[in-house]
Amino acid sequence: MKKVLKNVSFVILLLKVCVIFGQELNAQKRIVIDVGHGGKDSGAVGINGIQEKDVVMSIANEISRLNNNLEKPLDIYLTRYSDTLISLSDRTKLARALKADLFVSLHCNHSDNPDARGIEVYALRKQERFSKASVFIGYQIESALCKAIGCESRGIKFANFQVLRETADYCPAILIELGFLSNVDEAQYLIRKENVLTIALSILKKL
Repeated sequence: MKKVLKNVSFVILLLKVCVIFGQELNAQKRIVIDVGHGGKDSGAVGINGIQEKDVVMSIANEISRLNNNLEKPLDIYLTRYSDTLISLSDRTKLARALKADLFVSLHCNHSDNPDARGIEVYALRKQERFSKASVFIGYQIESALCKAIGCESRGIKFANFQVLRETADYCPAILIELGFLSNVDEAQYLIRKENVLTIALSILKKL
């Protein structure tokens, strides 16, 4: 029973996939927002007790809400809709099943250096088909975020993260580190509702 509840979000999403492919597909851009961590995996924990899993969930929910209010909303799907742990492989399987046009993984950073700050975006270096597209959308989103919230840019970087590696052959994919929870200023910024709105809107505009 516990295992079933643990994966309920993913099961619901797979059911949505079935509905999608039972209907006429349109040309609307389809985006999977990967909401990092969840459940027993809190991710980074900030100096004020803030947990990464909660920060990225609030931002992802706000992206979804704002998108639904658009006149022509995008097809946006989250890898989790609640505090549930979804495996990395299930997250990427969802993107492939949905035939996503873009995969965006949301995270927050942490460092032993309390002065470390800023936003950085990761892409997969050896992504043959979509490397340029991944770097381009990553640069666009990071630039928009830094401008909107006055945050330091740490640039576009490359890493062999599983969620990037397993989507490499299917669509552009990036992983965003939305500031350092180990930094007093950035941790406090990320817990304020109005700032979550600003971050979500900045990301949505570039999707």
